[in-house]
Amino acid sequence: MEHSTEGGLDLVQLRTFLAVYRAGSVTAAARLVGLSQPTVTTQLQTLERRMGRQLFERLPRGVTPTHAADELAARLAGPMDALEAIAGGGVQVPTTQPPVQLGGPAEMLAALVLPALAALVAQGVRLTVTSGLAEDLLAGLRTGQYDLIVSVVRPRGRTVHTETLMDEEFVLVAAPDVAKGLDTDRLRLDGPAALGSVPLLSYAADLPILRRYWRHVFDTRLDAEPAVVAADLRALAALVVAGAGVSVLPRYLIAAQLDSGDLVALLAPDDPPINTAFLARRIGAPARPHVDLVREALLGVGRSW
Repeated sequence: MEHSTEGGLDLVQLRTFLAVYRAGSVTAAARLVGLSQPTVTTQLQTLERRMGRQLFERLPRGVTPTHAADELAARLAGPMDALEAIAGGGVQVPTTQPPVQLGGPAEMLAALVLPALAALVAQGVRLTVTSGLAEDLLAGLRTGQYDLIVSVVRPRGRTVHTETLMDEEFVLVAAPDVAKGLDTDRLRLDGPAALGSVPLLSYAADLPILRRYWRHVFDTRLDAEPAVVAADLRALAALVVAGAGVSVLPRYLIAAQLDSGDLVALLAPDDPPINTAFLARRIGAPARPHVDLVREALLGVGRSW
């Protein structure tokens, strides 16, 4: 650590710094450490002068850490948490822990993540689960709103630690009656022209999953209008089962319907398109045993997904 001529670093200021780093805002950190907002601001400014480095960039809402702050937080987190435990009587695990704040895509949470955590819930782990778009969830993770998020977009940035959770495979599917009306041999040979005028069912108006499948499997650009747009893959799966058209869906979501015959995979490419899902947490977040349990459980079961 760098020092100025003002003397050594102050533990109170370091504790305040770590609270701001973890909370993502001066206001939230002030509540955590029991100080006024001006006092927290003053302590940060003094610490920055002593170190001779800027620690945070001030934003209209909250703050974002600089590289110097990331380095300092990485060195401080373990020792400061240990000191807090000693100061609190040496009890490192509180009797009642707060809920683990978990975020991710609604479909993946419902089909895979939450069932995998049932045993932990039975053991007393509490969860608060939020679904949403990857960008919104990552922003909340960085500001301390979430402890862990499952993201189908690879998280970037120095403040986030990312681990690979699973690969989801995408499958072009239809109901059996719809599939009977299609020439699947021609589909394999000639590509999507064999689908004719069969309605396309999509997650979004710009057909992101369908376009990706077309590009990867057929090596062509999909230029079409979806018959249905529904921002829930479970709803699309239900529509396909009901015979409304064809769609591209992740295999994990429709495995039971494929096994039962309610859905038919129209193609079985040697190299199917996949998308990687990641488990992300904030670097320098407080040590929380229940967060660690959830992380370990998901990484353990993710290998079988």
